[in-house]
Amino acid sequence: MTPPSSSPFDLTNPGSAGRGDGEASNQSTFAGLTLPESRGPLSRWVMDWVRGMPADAPTVPFSDPFDDDLQLALYCCYETHFTTLPEAVGEVEWDLDLLRFRRELEWVFELGLRGVIGAPPDHSDVGVAIRAMLAADDGPSLSRFMETNGTMTEMRDFVVHRSAYQLKEADGHSFGIPRLSGVAKQMLVQIQAGEYGADGVDREMHASLFAQTMREFDLDDRRNAYLGDQPGSALAISNLISMFGLHRRWRGALVGHLAVFEMTSVVPMGRYASALDRLGASAAARRFYDVHVLADAEHEMMALELARTLAANEPALACDVLFGASCAIAAEHRFAVGLLRQWGIDPAQA
Repeated sequence: MTPPSSSPFDLTNPGSAGRGDGEASNQSTFAGLTLPESRGPLSRWVMDWVRGMPADAPTVPFSDPFDDDLQLALYCCYETHFTTLPEAVGEVEWDLDLLRFRRELEWVFELGLRGVIGAPPDHSDVGVAIRAMLAADDGPSLSRFMETNGTMTEMRDFVVHRSAYQLKEADGHSFGIPRLSGVAKQMLVQIQAGEYGADGVDREMHASLFAQTMREFDLDDRRNAYLGDQPGSALAISNLISMFGLHRRWRGALVGHLAVFEMTSVVPMGRYASALDRLGASAAARRFYDVHVLADAEHEMMALELARTLAANEPALACDVLFGASCAIAAEHRFAVGLLRQWGIDPAQA
């Protein structure tokens, strides 16, 4: 069948359908990849279960929501919905024992997050509330540090730490599409079309552009190639979106999270692009960041309006919208603090 002339894709050329060089040059193979070492009883149980080695599930204790063992266990549970984990035996995506254990992990994650962010702000106008939350955020600026002082080694570390999410950028938020209705659904689809490069001719998926950045840094662009190097604070960036996206009851939180994600993208992405320019990186390495500066200038307004629209149409979700927004801020704060400390830098000075 010949595609209509209005299509932005050449469907007769598999390499052109908004993919550029593909999701990742090596994405089709898991050769040589293995699951990482466990970080405690929670991740050990999940990875053994994925390997086809069932055992009685351990008790999930209350912990820091960004705990390494908790986050690795959650990540491995969630990743079965996105791709095949290395060493996986059989089909585990809808394994009932794995799902039951994941629910216990999620409960601890949620309780921990509520303890971190505290009481929700006034939700009479979620747009005003989200802007106020962002204005009040006094956490360390990782992008500002990278722009002025970051080294290429630190930039590579940063890319590795973000890859747990960026190699599947937009996928978790897209789970929200069938969970919304009316104008809110249309608005989310429009935002996601841009993330997937489906909003015009010669566009590329943002995940593909990130994979390109990794290749330019001589990094392995296969999903989960660096799972053993990513601490809980890095995995939580991805896990938070997955948790919100996979539960219909969290659709409001997913939208609030997306609003903060988009509203805090343009300036940091511009700084990372400037850092790469200062460090002499190639244009191909910078392209992921350059594209976000342009795309998210529009998306940030759309995402905030989406949050307002959803709260207006479903007032009972307003608190959830702000919860998701608060969680996004908290997760990014912990990510920045963790990486700066890994580099021996006082977060207060960043």
